[in-house]
Amino acid sequence: MRTQIAAANWKMNLSIEQAESLTDQLIAGEIHTSAHQLVLLAVPFPYLLTVKNKISKQSGVYVAAQNCASTTNGAYTGEVSAEMLKGMGISYVIIGHSERREYYHENNQILAAKVNMALEYGVQPVFCCGEPLSVREAGTQNSYVETQLKESLFHLDKEKLRHFIIAYEPIWAIGTGKTATSDQAQDMHAHIRKVIADYVGGEIADTVSILYGGSVKAANAAEIFGKKDVDGGLVGGASLVASEFNVIINSLKQ
Repeated sequence: MRTQIAAANWKMNLSIEQAESLTDQLIAGEIHTSAHQLVLLAVPFPYLLTVKNKISKQSGVYVAAQNCASTTNGAYTGEVSAEMLKGMGISYVIIGHSERREYYHENNQILAAKVNMALEYGVQPVFCCGEPLSVREAGTQNSYVETQLKESLFHLDKEKLRHFIIAYEPIWAIGTGKTATSDQAQDMHAHIRKVIADYVGGEIADTVSILYGGSVKAANAAEIFGKKDVDGGLVGGASLVASEFNVIINSLKQ
């Protein structure tokens, strides 16, 4: 079975005291993962080591960064490099989140460079893709997401995509009042896997974990995760509530 992943994205939330309390609550909820399951906590940069130390005895639970720079080092005030993440023992990083694309104008070429940096230093990217409302309404979402994948990932050696992690975000269904169904999630996930299979072959494509990032909650996680090509979720607001996120973790495919 492909690796099933519950990834929390705390975004720019929580004081250090709140971050410590949330981590303690998650641990107290007794996170249990099978051999094919992972829990990722993508926390703000200042909290990486604090949370990493708190979960050090938790099997299958890892800290992730929410971003990294597209360059190795230099005069880039405020940036954090993949080399720095590696030095801190951080094994995962979110790249290309819709908010980074929209607010910080990160295009597919910039994200390709970030993917390269992360892989060079042994940090596993969680690569985000997804279409806005205008694209969904035009019915061109498949080609839009395919372009994101091709321009940011398809320069890689095929073996580097083995066990890769991709997160699909239906941006049109986040905070718009519109709702994405589990069937719509499955349709796009299947399309993403086919696009990857066309590049690397079905055997490698079937090892890629594709997460769903469309307002996953405790109430809908089991239905969404039950779809054939959905391998877990990239969870925003619900990950800030320990009881909610623990239910989401337990909703992963067994």
